[in-house]
Amino acid sequence: MNKNFKFPAFILSILIASFNAFGQNTDYSIQIDSLIKTTNPRNFNGVVLIQQNGKTKYTGAYGYSNFEEKSSLKITDKFSTMSIAKQFTSTLILQAVEKGLIDLHTPIRKYLPDFKYTWADTVTVHHLLNNTSGLHSDKIDNPLKFTPGSAFSYSNIGYYVAGLVLEKQSKKTFEQLVTELFKKCGMKNSFYPSEKASHLLTKGHTIKKDGTYRLNEQLSFEPSHYWGSHLIVTAPDLAKWNECLHKGKVLKPATYKLMTSYVITNAHQLFSKNPIGYGYGLRINDKEGILEIGHTGFHPNEGYTAVNLYYPETNTSVIVMENQANENFDIAYYFEQEIRKIVKNSTLLK
Repeated sequence: MNKNFKFPAFILSILIASFNAFGQNTDYSIQIDSLIKTTNPRNFNGVVLIQQNGKTKYTGAYGYSNFEEKSSLKITDKFSTMSIAKQFTSTLILQAVEKGLIDLHTPIRKYLPDFKYTWADTVTVHHLLNNTSGLHSDKIDNPLKFTPGSAFSYSNIGYYVAGLVLEKQSKKTFEQLVTELFKKCGMKNSFYPSEKASHLLTKGHTIKKDGTYRLNEQLSFEPSHYWGSHLIVTAPDLAKWNECLHKGKVLKPATYKLMTSYVITNAHQLFSKNPIGYGYGLRINDKEGILEIGHTGFHPNEGYTAVNLYYPETNTSVIVMENQANENFDIAYYFEQEIRKIVKNSTLLK
């Protein structure tokens, strides 16, 4: 045997590249596994799902569905969407726009003529969906913060008002509309929060600043909150939703472009220190080289934290859902941020 034999340079380079690619492709799983074991600055309790081109790349359920009963979480457990609900409401409204039932830029007074608030003469559905209405977050009676369209101010109540317009124009309830949408997207384990369906929801836990927790047996969400703050979903169903929404199954291309374009920016700690775009119920991050579309959900009083991210260039979904929420907002999204960083630095998005 010739001890001086050497691989041809081009074969060696292929072998090295293949080895490196394999290592990088599996590295994100190892990094996430290691991260989840972290207890500082806080513990993780939830599910993680990464999907690409319809195939699961990573899945895991960690911790408990109920801290007191010590019942283990499953990837199929049902969580509150919290503000991720906004993209469902926006989609339903845009479907009504496609049917000619709603005009995005007409003041809502046209649709709600008996509405007692004078701002209905200037606020449009467009303003409500991209949080430029000037409405306060949860109080409908307060005067507007600014002239509609001139600035960004996150408003859950704005989605309630948009929902009133949708129900009036479609002649259907939100429960009917969202149930039909779930069915169209094959989301068999997702539900409108009816009294019956709410019993399926995994328990939420509020993590207090002193490290203790409160088990939330009952949620304080009301139907007026559901448009922007609360639907019941599983992580695998959210991945189905991403495929449905972003691959043209529920909106026409031109309408989808409206949803994922923006005229206003706002900063969010999970995405960037700098402002990024806000479309209709979606944050649009086109500032860092890889287009990123998604939304967070966080409600410490109810005990849920979540993020749903989609990367269109590689058809990749990253979903993290926790049935706990930390009152210390500085660390509230710690694991969601770190998982996002791991994925963005991996070959998954290359």
